[in-house]
Amino acid sequence: MDPLKISAVSYLNTFPFVYGLLESGLLKNFRLDLDIPSVCAEKMKRGEVDIALVPAGALSEIADYHLISDYCIGAVKNVKTVLLLSHHPLERLDKIYLDFDSRTSVELVKVLARYYWNIRPSFENLRPGEANTLNTTDALVAIGDKTFALRRYYPYVYDLAAEWIQFTGLPFVFAVWVSGKKIPLEITGPFNDSLAWGLDRKAESLEFFKDKLPACEDCLAYLEENISYKLDEKKQQGLELFLNYVKQMTIDK
Repeated sequence: MDPLKISAVSYLNTFPFVYGLLESGLLKNFRLDLDIPSVCAEKMKRGEVDIALVPAGALSEIADYHLISDYCIGAVKNVKTVLLLSHHPLERLDKIYLDFDSRTSVELVKVLARYYWNIRPSFENLRPGEANTLNTTDALVAIGDKTFALRRYYPYVYDLAAEWIQFTGLPFVFAVWVSGKKIPLEITGPFNDSLAWGLDRKAESLEFFKDKLPACEDCLAYLEENISYKLDEKKQQGLELFLNYVKQMTIDK
């Protein structure tokens, strides 16, 4: 049997997931690719992997996907690593540059701008890696580990998860585990058990990835306090509402 092909994100907030898959021994015969979120989505769309941690903002582009896990990358308060960084307050923003790495943050900032902040800036996509080098840009959406260093250059820092929660009263889901076809329980069971095993060992996962840790003051506190991993009913409601807003934006154009 061919190995199960999995694409996961290579950020601090996914280290417990990756640690569980690699070290628990609960899932057998698989190949794991570590990618940025947008690449996870592309691999799933092209059918290059069986399972992927897909950004919520890319779900509408996948013709037939199946949620296969009770776990996600979510937030029930400020998430710290999905930010709108600006040299000006919201009402003065004319243009926002968009991080290449994640479709979700791009869609989220557009939803918030139109339906919550009531502003109409223009948006410009950045090239891969370009967000790491910009600190004089008026406004920049940045995600992931680079935000720990980037935020110091901007006087205005808007946490997009916190803004969404203030807007809707619901948690936000950044990414979910999906497959392109139905996968039997004998695979999804050990897969989810591996994720749970890693989540129970967050400190160990940080030690395992100690050479890849970003400039974060307290990485364990970030994992335990800012990332909410359980895909519960409230998060599913938040995810559905977000996808509805994304659909509505296409109608309102």
